Amino acid sequence: MFNAIGRIFRTPDLRRKLGFTLGIVALFRLGSFIPAPFVDFGNVQACLAANQSNAAGLYDLVNLFSGGALLQLSIFALGIMPYITASIIVQLLRVVIPHFETLYKEGQAGQSRLTQYTRYLTIALGVLQSTTLITVARSGALFPSSAPECSQLITNDAWYAILLMVITMTAGTGLIMWMGELITERGIGNGMSLLIFTSIAATFPGSLWAIGIARGWDVFAIVLGIGLLVVVAVVFVEQSQRRIPVQYAKRMVGRRTYGGNNTYIPIKVNMAGVVPVIFASSLLYLPALIAQFNTPAAGETPQPWVVWITNNLTQGGHPLYMLMYFLLIVGFTYFYVAITFNPDEVSENMKKYGGFIPGIRAGRPTAEYLDYVLTRITLPGSFYLGLIALIPLIAFAMVGADQNFPFGGASILIIVGVGLETVKQIDAQLQQRHYEGLLR
Repeated sequence: MFNAIGRIFRTPDLRRKLGFTLGIVALFRLGSFIPAPFVDFGNVQACLAANQSNAAGLYDLVNLFSGGALLQLSIFALGIMPYITASIIVQLLRVVIPHFETLYKEGQAGQSRLTQYTRYLTIALGVLQSTTLITVARSGALFPSSAPECSQLITNDAWYAILLMVITMTAGTGLIMWMGELITERGIGNGMSLLIFTSIAATFPGSLWAIGIARGWDVFAIVLGIGLLVVVAVVFVEQSQRRIPVQYAKRMVGRRTYGGNNTYIPIKVNMAGVVPVIFASSLLYLPALIAQFNTPAAGETPQPWVVWITNNLTQGGHPLYMLMYFLLIVGFTYFYVAITFNPDEVSENMKKYGGFIPGIRAGRPTAEYLDYVLTRITLPGSFYLGLIALIPLIAFAMVGADQNFPFGGASILIIVGVGLETVKQIDAQLQQRHYEGLLR
């Protein structure tokens, strides 16, 4: 392993790509700590220190993907979240808008058009989300604390100041998107995924240190041990797949023989990735957001439905919240897998090139068989996603650990997935240069 790592740095091309990637990541982290214009940095830091146990409140998912920059009200406050949302929306619109599906099937040219649409939508979402964030910060509802400094985060309420903050945060989102594309083009790995990886990994040391200080170092050791077990389990499941054998019949084209080889269709246990967790978190966030905007003024009696939502749907450790979260993840897993994997299309492509599954007739029977296998394998995959996502909530309910418990939910899925994919890309580039790879 250490020899392989040494070969990476002794290979000029790989060393240059790795250095470029690390440089962009360093700039990304630096921008996460530069405050936006007209933000009182001292008050922000005081509120963060006073709300360390539940600082993120309703915004924990966005704050996670921004590496803590959201609550810092920095120029990179929105992080990569607008791009993730835009990518998911464009992918879902392929089912609704036939033009998008046509572009997807056109190859490289169509994919470039879809990427351009994703960029435009990212900027639009950046404007919307930055406006919402600034409005919430001005109202003093960004932090749960009622300390006076938490309602004085913005030093200037003039329209031009708000406009400049919106432009700055939106430009920060565009810059992050550009840096991610630069990493993909000139560095190693998928740029957007690596920036998300960096944002999440940056929160791990602080979360673990907070658990050690608040709960003791014996609890810290237990949490660390549980974290290692969770990582091993996630790696095992993420690498698990059902391989459906496929045979291709021999065919003559002129004097040459094509086909006759055997291959397989890999169907992963977790084909949906982390998207169902994001969907479920976003959907459960909406009732809490509506209740927050209907919070009565001081001295007024809150409405009963606002009290019910506040007591049941904004506390991660509540049994009803956990049950709804789990069921939504299971449902969204089936929904997303049905969109991304089309058995009819796979069956048609196999039939076109003379492929068939042994014992299954080509055409409609093959599509039905693929749908049957996909439905069966998605069930344990959806349960696995739900249980992984509940780990932080269970930890908070049982031991009172920080709600930003590092080893669970979307964080550990992204860390493991991106880490494995990046290592595979480095391994492939090492093998292209006639070296022994990192993986054996």
